[in-house]
Amino acid sequence: MAVDTQAYRKISAEARTHGARLVAVSKTKPVADILALYHEGQRIFGENYVQELVGKQPLLPADIAWHFIGHLQRNKVKSLVPFVSMIQTVDSLSLLREIDKQARKVDRVIDCLLEVHIAREDSKSGLDEGALLSLVEQVRAAPADYAHVRLCGLMGMASFTDEEEVVRKEFQKLRELAAQVRQRFTELETSFRELSMGMSADYGWALEEGSTLVRVGSLLFGARS
Repeated sequence: MAVDTQAYRKISAEARTHGARLVAVSKTKPVADILALYHEGQRIFGENYVQELVGKQPLLPADIAWHFIGHLQRNKVKSLVPFVSMIQTVDSLSLLREIDKQARKVDRVIDCLLEVHIAREDSKSGLDEGALLSLVEQVRAAPADYAHVRLCGLMGMASFTDEEEVVRKEFQKLRELAAQVRQRFTELETSFRELSMGMSADYGWALEEGSTLVRVGSLLFGARS
């Protein structure tokens, strides 16, 4: 399947209508497909695998904003920090520390989202509510130790189900947790505003529930290889 530019125009317009942005998930897709959407005006692309992203990035325009959206091991952070715009899957304080450590070396500040477990499936990653609040508290207690990371909001993956009520409740939970963080840690009131939720199957519901970043791949690029 070729890149579906009609779907791209529709989804990006829907996102803009809701004040959100589209992250085009290009994992396993070739440079030519990414360029096709780039020439349509897309600038934010999401990748799940460090090695794949590191290989693609030098071959593509420098103004692409790369979002890393897969599970990230600490020993792979160094490869991303020279160019990545956002890491959406921070699920531990140790990972955040490593991002800060590597970002200091290249004098960058990396935007980060904290990944929260909101789905029914135990296999999905993320912090629970208590761990989320504890992590933010520890960062707040030692701001100089995290000067090269910026906490910008939350990311979550809903349950794999067609039950709209279930998915919406999970998105609502993520939105409520973000509001709770802003209320408890008032210094984050203006910066902690991103909600990355919604994928190809449920991005419409996510937009209606307050998503600011929808991660869409298969509707744009076809099924993964």
